[in-house]
Amino acid sequence: MTHHTQARPGFDRRMTKEEINACPMRQWTGAVHVVRSKNELAAAVERLASHTVLGFDTETRPTFSVGESYPPSLLQLACEEEVFLFQLKPLGLAQPLREILAAPGIIKAGVSLNDDIRALNKLSSFHAGGFVDLGQRAKAADIKNHGLRGLAAVLLGFRIAKGAQTSNWANDQLTPQQIRYAATDAWVGRELYLAMARETP
Repeated sequence: MTHHTQARPGFDRRMTKEEINACPMRQWTGAVHVVRSKNELAAAVERLASHTVLGFDTETRPTFSVGESYPPSLLQLACEEEVFLFQLKPLGLAQPLREILAAPGIIKAGVSLNDDIRALNKLSSFHAGGFVDLGQRAKAADIKNHGLRGLAAVLLGFRIAKGAQTSNWANDQLTPQQIRYAATDAWVGRELYLAMARETP
């Protein structure tokens, strides 16, 4: 295996904001399914359950004052061909979703997973299985960037948008920008997991 320490910023030093901003912008351009009903949920989970590696993320309505907090509004799971966005206000953390999140044989890859898992557990209790925290894995591989955007730049050579991050994820109707942003974050989690499996022993 070739050793990339000298060739790539982020392995030997932290990649700067300027370097990240100089990378080309990419986003998920494939199929995205916004799931709101029990019927849609059953079909989506059936499709996801046949995969062994999923990108994972959640989105929560932003808070603007001290002590304010909201439950997660959206749970995103990405497989190779499509991304599913589960709206948790109408669905709750339904049993089929809890089964995916608990399945040890299905990898769910993302960053800062403890916070996400804790917040989802408040909606409905489950025993998390198969989660891989990419930030922790990056630290163990001595990669200096640990966030989703930094890791995308270091390992995948592109940057992803931040624009919709502070929008209201609790809205019944998500905007096309929100849908694309949320799908991209989950897709990148999966791509990073696969890239790390290739890059790091």
